[in-house]
Amino acid sequence: MVNFAHFADVHLGGWRQGPMQDLNFMAFQKVIETCIERKVDFVLIAGDLFDSAYPPIETLKETFAEFKKLKEAKIPVFIIAGSHDYSVSGKTFLDVLEKAGFCRNVFDAEFKEDVIILSPTIHEGVAIYGYPGKKSGLEVSDIKKLKLNEAPGMFKILMLHTTMDKVRGVLPIECVEADSLPEANYYALGHIHVDFRYKNLVYPGPVFPNNFSELETVETGSFYIIDTELGDPFEKIEIKIKDILSIEFEIKNALTATQEILNELGKKNLKDKLVLLRVSGELGNQKTSDINFEKIENFCFENGAYFFLKNTHDLKTSEVHLDIEIKNKENLEEEALKKYSSENPSKFNKFIPQLMGTLSIEKQEGETIDSFNARLLEESKKILDIE
Repeated sequence: MVNFAHFADVHLGGWRQGPMQDLNFMAFQKVIETCIERKVDFVLIAGDLFDSAYPPIETLKETFAEFKKLKEAKIPVFIIAGSHDYSVSGKTFLDVLEKAGFCRNVFDAEFKEDVIILSPTIHEGVAIYGYPGKKSGLEVSDIKKLKLNEAPGMFKILMLHTTMDKVRGVLPIECVEADSLPEANYYALGHIHVDFRYKNLVYPGPVFPNNFSELETVETGSFYIIDTELGDPFEKIEIKIKDILSIEFEIKNALTATQEILNELGKKNLKDKLVLLRVSGELGNQKTSDINFEKIENFCFENGAYFFLKNTHDLKTSEVHLDIEIKNKENLEEEALKKYSSENPSKFNKFIPQLMGTLSIEKQEGETIDSFNARLLEESKKILDIE
């Protein structure tokens, strides 16, 4: 009988804004604190502990302090690299954690022509196998070749950081067929940021949402504690750090939008909330800068909001004003475009703002570069009205 914690996709260092980095780390701390309180036998981290293979030194120092707590509690940690903290060179700061005695990377593989044989890390009657995630889903073809060295009589765990067919949905992402995996008692998955379980295959979701859209949809982080003594061994634990206030606003007039948004926010309790503002609409000849987002942000903070984030991806302009010099550094991109258009008249110029908006589309977690490029091309064709 075993009792262990499974989490993934922490992405420490991933948020650019300091207050959001703090929330991300607080969520990670909460996971560690819960693992110690619950006295789990061991911890599994199924990839993307860090958002990059070479995280900032401050992130490393704080992370080491949390791993030290687990070590002092005599709770071993088993880990694999994910698509973010994986390095083609094979060298990442996960190695530093391991050499410090804070964790064990369980990736141990023998590569043959048509098969990859994984050897287990053995811990008190449990055999733990692992294969890392790679950039652009390059691990998928390898996982299809996996075989496990035998561990007779042991509870077998296979850790992977990849996309499974059962969780892919409609996304054009290369994936692994779950039913084709080598046999194991538990599959500890990471990579897709959703809470999902298929039989004994578990995606625990991210420890903390990793972008604006995830804050809207996922809202809270989560992880699992597995206790095989229970009839239902799968226990999902949610990690709620701050309440989220999400507001969607369709703008019809940029000149009046600021006050309209402020009026809407004034009806809400913003105290200690993470405020998300998503704006959409067609501005026509008006400008995004006609909306005073600084005033809106200040209003949120004055009314006690923890932090304010906005998303203007769906806010479109149909025309560019031509006769403005570049004077305002805050609107440098917009005014540079206007200056260029005035000096280089063309019917094509009216498409440039929308095309630039298209280029801001985020690559989906697990989406291949080819699929992402195809999606960008399709969106661009729609703007230009070409087949």
